[in-house]
Amino acid sequence: MSIDVLTPVLTDNWDQDRSWTLAAYEEQGGYAAMKTALGTAPDDIITAVKDSGLRGRGGAGFPTGMKWGFIPQDNPKPKYLVVNADESEPGTCKDIPLMMASPHTLVEGVIISSYAIRANHAFIYIRGEVLHVVRRVQRAVQEAYLAGHLGKNINGSGYDLDVVVHAGAGAYICGEETALLEGLEGRRGQPRLRPPFPAVAGLYASPTVINNVESIASVPSIIRNGAGWFSSMGTEKSKGYGIFSLSGHVTRPGQYEAPLGITLRQLIDLAGGMREGHELKFWTPGGSSTPLLTPEHLDVPLDFEGVGAAGSMLGTRALQLFDETTCVVRAVLRWTEFYKHESCGKCTPCREGTWWLVQTLARLEKGQGSEDDLDLLLDQCENILGRSFCALGDGATSPISSSIKYFRDEYLAHLTTGGCPFDPAASTTFATTGASA
Repeated sequence: MSIDVLTPVLTDNWDQDRSWTLAAYEEQGGYAAMKTALGTAPDDIITAVKDSGLRGRGGAGFPTGMKWGFIPQDNPKPKYLVVNADESEPGTCKDIPLMMASPHTLVEGVIISSYAIRANHAFIYIRGEVLHVVRRVQRAVQEAYLAGHLGKNINGSGYDLDVVVHAGAGAYICGEETALLEGLEGRRGQPRLRPPFPAVAGLYASPTVINNVESIASVPSIIRNGAGWFSSMGTEKSKGYGIFSLSGHVTRPGQYEAPLGITLRQLIDLAGGMREGHELKFWTPGGSSTPLLTPEHLDVPLDFEGVGAAGSMLGTRALQLFDETTCVVRAVLRWTEFYKHESCGKCTPCREGTWWLVQTLARLEKGQGSEDDLDLLLDQCENILGRSFCALGDGATSPISSSIKYFRDEYLAHLTTGGCPFDPAASTTFATTGASA
């Protein structure tokens, strides 16, 4: 597989000496797009982002320009931009390395995006545990203020913008945009009922745009190179490039920036293949809350439509790869324990449902229970899916229902061996290199 398939745009300067500094960023042409944008009508910037086909890079894939267009400009209240940097999805590792390596890419994107929606205040909400990232982005914002890129009358344009870097209290639920707003306002992170939607009544009950780090960081390149340049990459309905996080049993795990529509087979080749002597068994296309896939899906285009047609979701493009040494039941149990722990407790299906999912899975993983427990698990999933207050409950069901679909035999093997067949202490061994019917 040729390295030429990679499209280093957001990752292009990651190997530069002290790439996180203002001097290094401007040396590579940084903030030129901001200067272009400030001399352009805000509506023209929204149009350019719409024309580019940029879709939300945080998992949902909603068209970014359309989201900006929802802001009611006749509303007398202030407008806000909020950047969701609470990267918490298990397996996802793209926003944090981006903020560490090139925080000014994000800051420049914040300025352009805020100007487009006519916001004079922006907030970057960063996961509280990653203190090193918080400090790096805070320093980048400070450098931007000192250079006149933030504050009053930016570069003599007459436009004012203040940016606040906010450290969250550390909760997976705060990746959900309305729970993030609650946390930003100093309340417990729990999702809000919609409508009203954030575009109408978001932060401080004012019109608010909430975008993922990668979405906002992609804006400067669109302004600099044009909407046509961006839309020339990717697929017909999933335009542009994205950072794919490869983790797990590959030779070279890491971030690979490529056009949407690339396949896992191509990415594995770029990553040096699976670890020596082993084969792919199952994988997640967008983090653990997306239905898992198998080797039969190696050539599925990694775009919103292709992965959706395969029965999963592109999500955050967090590709976790597991080889034949991994117990599917154990992996799914660990994920489910995470969702149980991170449920905010606001709604009954998620609060109670995730607890019961863990009980049933733990019993199966120990080789206890019966085949009826598989039907019980699917019934529990059905009672959570579409009935929880936000997507956390839905996401918790994805690995369970998909793993039973593809690896039912492995669940049954736990019952026949009286424990995990991958445990050396188990009485018999159970080998599988792929999916069972």
